[in-house]
Amino acid sequence: MEAIIISLFLLGYLAITLEHSLKVDKLIPALIMMAVMWAVISLGIGNVNTWFDSKLHSMIDGFSMFSGVEKIHILEGSLIHHLGKTAEILVFLIGAMTIVEIIDYFDGFSTINKFVRSRSKRKILWLFSGLAFFLSAIIDNLTATIVLISILQKLIADRESRLMYVGMIVIAANAGGAWSPIGDVTTTMLWIGNKVSAFHLVEYLLLPSMMSLAVPVFIASLMPTFRGRFEPLKASERPENPHSSKMLYLGLGAIVFVPIFKTITHLPPYVGMMLSLGVVAAFAEVFSSSKFNMSSVQKEENDKATHGPVHQSLSKIELPSILFFLGILMAVAALESMGLLFEFATAMRNSLPMVGTELSTAPVSDLVVILLGVSSSVIDNVPLVAASLGMFAEPMDSPIWHFIAYAAGTGGSMLVIGSAAGVVAMGMEQINFFWYLKKIAWLALLGFLAGVLVFVFMRSII
Repeated sequence: MEAIIISLFLLGYLAITLEHSLKVDKLIPALIMMAVMWAVISLGIGNVNTWFDSKLHSMIDGFSMFSGVEKIHILEGSLIHHLGKTAEILVFLIGAMTIVEIIDYFDGFSTINKFVRSRSKRKILWLFSGLAFFLSAIIDNLTATIVLISILQKLIADRESRLMYVGMIVIAANAGGAWSPIGDVTTTMLWIGNKVSAFHLVEYLLLPSMMSLAVPVFIASLMPTFRGRFEPLKASERPENPHSSKMLYLGLGAIVFVPIFKTITHLPPYVGMMLSLGVVAAFAEVFSSSKFNMSSVQKEENDKATHGPVHQSLSKIELPSILFFLGILMAVAALESMGLLFEFATAMRNSLPMVGTELSTAPVSDLVVILLGVSSSVIDNVPLVAASLGMFAEPMDSPIWHFIAYAAGTGGSMLVIGSAAGVVAMGMEQINFFWYLKKIAWLALLGFLAGVLVFVFMRSII
């Protein structure tokens, strides 16, 4: 049974990594893999001898002696538990994506474009890298990448020069997402899973993440590509939306409010995100002078009500990404429920030497976490972090969780297919895989290693 489940996961994951070669959207193998894995477990539950209780984070004693009915009951409970935890992440992401789309509906991100005054290539490099770093911490690295590439396309005409900027934006966005609980799907997973707190995540990872950006940007700024000045494209003649700045600040403020809400109320983050979405949606409807309408189910006679900012924003969110996360997280949950991740972690702890500092409380070696970061450039970091959630039982804010957040968040920059930011950049600018490998990968690697050194040093003194 275990061999079948592992084989299904590997086949499904191979199809996901070969998405561009197979020309099949990665959500399709993810959903099929998830459904088939749980179906096989259910049909063969009588032959399953081990089961992992995710609530107690331990193996169930004597599971092999349970009757088939008892095993099915436990399976259903585990499935509901994992679906609930996954739904928390997905609802949170839907809320965040909708707020960002509402900002874009009012052309709020054009406000950022007004700040770009310099024509120096080097200054623009530092400016956009800094914007990507901090913006991704607020609106997530995927959205920040889309926003900044869109601005670059309106600013820099030469495609070869623009590609280098785009590559640096990918590095900066991933670095910025690593230190924020809402900056990357993986950090959101760790935060919602009560593995890290917002305050300590920022405390431990802000400096390492800044270093992982500063090193490659400094080296790149010395390259011929970023010397001299450029001629900007002509500005768009589209009339300015009078509410653009207000919606930008309101939307970003609403997203930043979510960790504060969680700290005060101790409620799951998705509750705060729904509150923020409701407030932003209310202002959006008022600013658009349309009736309140959160759904298209109720057909209004007024076209502006039916096609208002909230409805349009909800229709533009990345639903394929949401479904992909559902499939991959529930597939990893199947591996966890059968105890495969727990057994793997136990074997790894028993066989791998500790190479970390003596003051480290991490139960696995630093080398393992570094390899996880490197692997995230080849394999999507979502399942890697999802697997780590089921493998380790360390308490909240243990250094290992912060190290995993950093490694998984920044390691994906080493390949263009290694992160959501890289994949969307690849699509928007038609970036060649080998061009990125030659021009950007080595810069991302140096930044990643520099951040690792800073993290290990900080861990030894904090």
